[in-house]
Amino acid sequence: MSLEKIIIEPPQQATSCVIWLHGLGDSGAGFAPIVPALHLPANHTIRFIFPDAPQQAVTINQGAVMRSWYDIKSMALHSRADLKDVEKSESRLHALIQSQLDDGIASHKIVIAGFSQGGVMSLYTGLRYPLPLAGILAMSCYLANGDKLPAQCSIANKHIPILQHHGKQDEVVPFAAGKSAHQLLEDNGYSAQWQSYDMPHTLIEAQLSDISSWIQETLSKS
Repeated sequence: MSLEKIIIEPPQQATSCVIWLHGLGDSGAGFAPIVPALHLPANHTIRFIFPDAPQQAVTINQGAVMRSWYDIKSMALHSRADLKDVEKSESRLHALIQSQLDDGIASHKIVIAGFSQGGVMSLYTGLRYPLPLAGILAMSCYLANGDKLPAQCSIANKHIPILQHHGKQDEVVPFAAGKSAHQLLEDNGYSAQWQSYDMPHTLIEAQLSDISSWIQETLSKS
Protein backbone atom coordinates (compact mmCIF):
# COMPACT_ATOMS: atom_id res chain seq x y z
CA MET A 1 0.00 0.00 0.00
CA SER A 2 1.62 3.25 -1.13
CA LEU A 3 1.36 6.42 0.92
CA GLU A 4 -0.39 9.59 -0.20
CA LYS A 5 2.10 12.42 -0.04
CA ILE A 6 2.93 16.03 -0.79
CA ILE A 7 6.18 16.57 -2.70
CA ILE A 8 7.86 19.97 -2.78
CA GLU A 9 10.56 20.18 -5.41
CA PRO A 10 13.59 22.47 -5.08
CA PRO A 11 14.29 25.36 -7.48
CA GLN A 12 16.88 23.19 -9.24
CA GLN A 13 17.04 19.46 -9.94
CA ALA A 14 16.90 17.53 -6.68
CA THR A 15 20.09 15.88 -5.48
CA SER A 16 18.90 15.10 -1.94
CA CYS A 17 15.68 14.47 -0.08
CA VAL A 18 14.05 15.01 3.32
CA ILE A 19 11.18 12.66 4.15
CA TRP A 20 9.20 14.38 6.93
CA LEU A 21 6.72 12.31 8.98
CA HIS A 22 3.83 13.93 10.84
CA GLY A 23 2.41 13.06 14.25
CA LEU A 24 -0.78 11.34 15.38
CA GLY A 25 -3.93 12.72 13.74
CA ASP A 26 -2.01 15.15 11.55
CA SER A 27 -1.17 14.88 7.84
CA GLY A 28 1.58 15.69 5.38
CA ALA A 29 -0.26 18.91 4.58
CA GLY A 30 0.10 19.94 8.21
CA PHE A 31 3.87 20.14 7.89
CA ALA A 32 4.37 21.07 4.23
CA PRO A 33 4.29 24.84 5.01
CA ILE A 34 7.47 24.35 7.02
CA VAL A 35 9.65 24.41 3.88
CA PRO A 36 9.61 28.20 3.31
CA ALA A 37 10.01 28.68 7.08
CA LEU A 38 13.40 26.93 6.85
CA HIS A 39 14.72 29.83 4.74
CA LEU A 40 16.91 27.61 2.58
CA PRO A 41 19.22 29.15 -0.01
CA ALA A 42 17.45 30.11 -3.23
CA ASN A 43 19.52 27.59 -5.18
CA HIS A 44 19.06 24.61 -2.84
CA THR A 45 18.53 21.14 -4.32
CA ILE A 46 16.59 19.44 -1.50
CA ARG A 47 13.31 17.68 -2.29
CA PHE A 48 10.85 17.52 0.61
CA ILE A 49 8.31 14.71 0.90
CA PHE A 50 5.46 14.82 3.40
CA PRO A 51 3.62 11.46 3.43
CA ASP A 52 0.25 10.78 5.05
CA ALA A 53 0.05 7.98 7.60
CA PRO A 54 -2.72 5.40 7.02
CA GLN A 55 -6.14 5.94 8.57
CA GLN A 56 -6.73 3.55 11.47
CA ALA A 57 -8.42 3.23 14.83
CA VAL A 58 -6.38 4.45 17.79
CA THR A 59 -7.13 2.67 21.05
CA ILE A 60 -6.20 5.47 23.49
CA ASN A 61 -8.49 7.84 21.55
CA GLN A 62 -11.53 5.63 22.17
CA GLY A 63 -11.00 3.82 18.89
CA ALA A 64 -11.41 6.97 16.78
CA VAL A 65 -10.12 6.58 13.23
CA MET A 66 -7.35 9.01 12.28
CA ARG A 67 -4.04 9.17 10.51
CA SER A 68 -1.62 7.16 12.60
CA TRP A 69 1.65 5.37 11.92
CA TYR A 70 0.72 2.82 14.59
CA ASP A 71 -1.91 2.11 17.21
CA ILE A 72 -1.30 3.34 20.75
CA LYS A 73 -2.87 0.99 23.26
CA SER A 74 -1.19 2.26 26.43
CA MET A 75 0.52 5.39 27.72
CA ALA A 76 3.22 3.25 29.33
CA LEU A 77 6.46 3.92 27.48
CA HIS A 78 7.48 0.26 27.12
CA SER A 79 4.18 -0.68 25.45
CA ARG A 80 3.02 2.58 23.87
CA ALA A 81 3.80 1.71 20.23
CA ASP A 82 2.14 -1.29 18.59
CA LEU A 83 5.24 -2.84 17.03
CA LYS A 84 3.31 -4.79 14.38
CA ASP A 85 1.88 -1.50 13.12
CA VAL A 86 5.32 0.13 13.37
CA GLU A 87 6.76 -2.57 11.12
CA LYS A 88 3.93 -2.13 8.60
CA SER A 89 4.61 1.59 8.43
CA GLU A 90 8.32 0.90 8.16
CA SER A 91 7.66 -1.23 5.07
CA ARG A 92 5.67 1.62 3.51
CA LEU A 93 8.50 4.03 4.26
CA HIS A 94 10.99 1.62 2.69
CA ALA A 95 8.91 1.75 -0.48
CA LEU A 96 8.93 5.55 -0.35
CA ILE A 97 12.71 5.61 0.08
CA GLN A 98 13.05 3.14 -2.79
CA SER A 99 11.07 5.48 -5.04
CA GLN A 100 13.70 8.14 -4.36
CA LEU A 101 16.53 5.72 -5.07
CA ASP A 102 14.81 4.83 -8.34
CA ASP A 103 14.64 8.54 -9.14
CA GLY A 104 18.40 8.91 -8.76
CA ILE A 105 18.68 10.18 -5.17
CA ALA A 106 21.42 8.25 -3.36
CA SER A 107 20.49 6.77 0.02
CA HIS A 108 23.24 8.78 1.72
CA LYS A 109 21.48 11.93 0.51
CA ILE A 110 18.20 11.10 2.29
CA VAL A 111 17.23 12.45 5.71
CA ILE A 112 14.33 10.87 7.58
CA ALA A 113 12.66 13.41 9.85
CA GLY A 114 9.64 13.08 12.08
CA PHE A 115 7.61 14.74 14.82
CA SER A 116 6.03 12.81 17.71
CA GLN A 117 4.74 9.52 16.22
CA GLY A 118 6.61 10.48 13.06
CA GLY A 119 9.77 10.90 15.12
CA VAL A 120 9.32 7.42 16.55
CA MET A 121 9.11 6.14 12.97
CA SER A 122 12.14 8.15 11.84
CA LEU A 123 14.27 6.55 14.56
CA TYR A 124 12.91 3.04 14.06
CA THR A 125 13.19 3.12 10.27
CA GLY A 126 16.48 5.01 10.12
CA LEU A 127 18.31 2.87 12.67
CA ARG A 128 17.26 -0.33 10.87
CA TYR A 129 17.57 0.79 7.23
CA PRO A 130 20.11 -1.44 5.40
CA LEU A 131 21.71 1.33 3.29
CA PRO A 132 23.51 4.42 4.66
CA LEU A 133 21.27 7.45 5.08
CA ALA A 134 22.29 11.12 5.46
CA GLY A 135 20.75 11.53 8.90
CA ILE A 136 17.79 11.17 11.25
CA LEU A 137 15.84 14.07 12.75
CA ALA A 138 13.66 12.96 15.67
CA MET A 139 11.46 15.62 17.29
CA SER A 140 9.42 15.30 20.50
CA CYS A 141 9.43 11.51 20.47
CA TYR A 142 10.56 8.28 22.09
CA LEU A 143 11.82 4.86 20.98
CA ALA A 144 9.26 2.44 19.60
CA ASN A 145 10.67 -0.29 21.83
CA GLY A 146 10.43 1.94 24.90
CA ASP A 147 13.48 1.18 27.00
CA LYS A 148 15.67 -0.39 24.33
CA LEU A 149 16.84 0.18 20.77
CA PRO A 150 15.00 -1.47 17.87
CA ALA A 151 15.99 -5.02 17.02
CA GLN A 152 18.28 -5.56 14.03
CA CYS A 153 19.77 -2.08 13.89
CA SER A 154 21.82 -1.63 10.73
CA ILE A 155 25.59 -1.30 10.76
CA ALA A 156 25.21 0.98 7.72
CA ASN A 157 23.66 3.70 9.89
CA LYS A 158 25.69 3.25 13.05
CA HIS A 159 27.56 6.52 12.59
CA ILE A 160 25.14 8.82 10.76
CA PRO A 161 24.16 12.16 12.36
CA ILE A 162 21.08 11.99 14.60
CA LEU A 163 19.44 15.16 15.91
CA GLN A 164 16.87 14.94 18.70
CA HIS A 165 14.70 17.87 19.76
CA HIS A 166 12.30 18.01 22.70
CA GLY A 167 10.26 20.61 24.53
CA LYS A 168 10.84 21.04 28.25
CA GLN A 169 7.10 21.58 28.76
CA ASP A 170 5.97 18.73 26.51
CA GLU A 171 2.60 17.54 27.86
CA VAL A 172 2.15 14.72 25.30
CA VAL A 173 5.52 12.95 25.17
CA PRO A 174 7.33 13.32 28.51
CA PHE A 175 10.67 15.11 28.32
CA ALA A 176 12.21 12.18 30.19
CA ALA A 177 11.13 9.78 27.43
CA GLY A 178 13.02 11.75 24.80
CA LYS A 179 16.05 12.11 27.07
CA SER A 180 16.03 8.37 27.79
CA ALA A 181 16.03 7.63 24.05
CA HIS A 182 19.00 9.94 23.62
CA GLN A 183 20.89 8.28 26.44
CA LEU A 184 20.32 4.84 24.93
CA LEU A 185 21.63 6.03 21.58
CA GLU A 186 24.72 7.55 23.19
CA ASP A 187 25.34 4.46 25.31
CA ASN A 188 25.27 2.34 22.16
CA GLY A 189 27.78 4.48 20.28
CA TYR A 190 25.49 6.56 18.05
CA SER A 191 26.33 10.12 17.01
CA ALA A 192 23.25 11.65 18.61
CA GLN A 193 22.89 15.36 19.30
CA TRP A 194 20.32 16.57 21.86
CA GLN A 195 18.65 19.98 21.95
CA SER A 196 15.84 21.06 24.27
CA TYR A 197 13.61 24.12 24.02
CA ASP A 198 11.25 26.03 26.29
CA MET A 199 8.11 24.83 24.51
CA PRO A 200 5.26 22.30 24.78
CA HIS A 201 4.53 19.58 22.19
CA THR A 202 5.13 21.74 19.14
CA LEU A 203 7.79 23.41 17.00
CA ILE A 204 9.01 26.99 17.45
CA GLU A 205 10.82 29.48 15.23
CA ALA A 206 14.20 29.16 16.95
CA GLN A 207 13.98 25.40 16.51
CA LEU A 208 13.26 25.74 12.79
CA SER A 209 16.41 27.81 12.38
CA ASP A 210 18.44 25.08 14.08
CA ILE A 211 16.78 22.40 11.96
CA SER A 212 17.52 24.30 8.76
CA SER A 213 21.20 24.64 9.67
CA TRP A 214 21.44 20.96 10.61
CA ILE A 215 19.76 19.74 7.40
CA GLN A 216 22.02 21.87 5.22
CA GLU A 217 25.19 20.84 7.07
CA THR A 218 24.23 17.17 7.18
CA LEU A 219 23.43 16.95 3.49
CA SER A 220 26.54 18.90 2.50
CA LYS A 221 28.72 16.36 4.34
CA SER A 222 26.90 13.23 3.20
